[in-house]
Amino acid sequence: MSTLIGIRGDANDGLYSPAKEKAANRGAYISRSPLLLRRVRQLLVLAKVKVILGLCALCVVVLLTSRLSSFMGWNPHHPSSVSSPSRGGYTVLINTWNQNSLLKQSVAHYASCSGTDAIHVVWSESDPPSESLKAYLKKIVLSKSQTAQKPNFKFDINEEDNLNNRFKPIEDLRTDAIFSVNDDVIVPCPTLNFAFTVWQSAPFAMVGFVPRMHWLDKVVSNLNPSSILALLFS
Repeated sequence: MSTLIGIRGDANDGLYSPAKEKAANRGAYISRSPLLLRRVRQLLVLAKVKVILGLCALCVVVLLTSRLSSFMGWNPHHPSSVSSPSRGGYTVLINTWNQNSLLKQSVAHYASCSGTDAIHVVWSESDPPSESLKAYLKKIVLSKSQTAQKPNFKFDINEEDNLNNRFKPIEDLRTDAIFSVNDDVIVPCPTLNFAFTVWQSAPFAMVGFVPRMHWLDKVVSNLNPSSILALLFS
């Protein structure tokens, strides 16, 4: 006598069958696979979009930086040495007027700066410089210079007395950089050399100092604010 034993599931499924359960599980997995693939594709597309947007933003930043650098005259590939042969150092243009003692001190100081390639003295007095003054200044340039190639020294003599003489074209100019200064102003050599390196990074801009100082005296203490500003910014 044989007995048929069946395991009943719920009322709708009828008898339990392992094969039927495997088929049901496989169908559920197959139905979930397209959803998983779609989700993976969405993530990949989103990642690609982020990468493209990042590259676009980087290109915009680089473009704006290059345009701004060109507009400001900025050149990041500048030589690191103040005595670079490509620039030739700098020319010191000294404006003087009837102050030979200050002129001697000024020439001696700037001749000792390592970046000085030449020294030109703007002479606007009615009488030309004496031969003894010329000889003394040339000698002091040779003695104070600490470089193998000694700075060139020259007087730029003008027939008329004019403050604008310092802005006239300079003959025999060998450098791109010109440092214009009065004979009573002494800028330390390290500071001047640093200013030259700054100028090299932006050669179409101007780099300078503001050594003059103004203050109120008791005699002019009753000036109105506009007059005070005129003194400060003149």
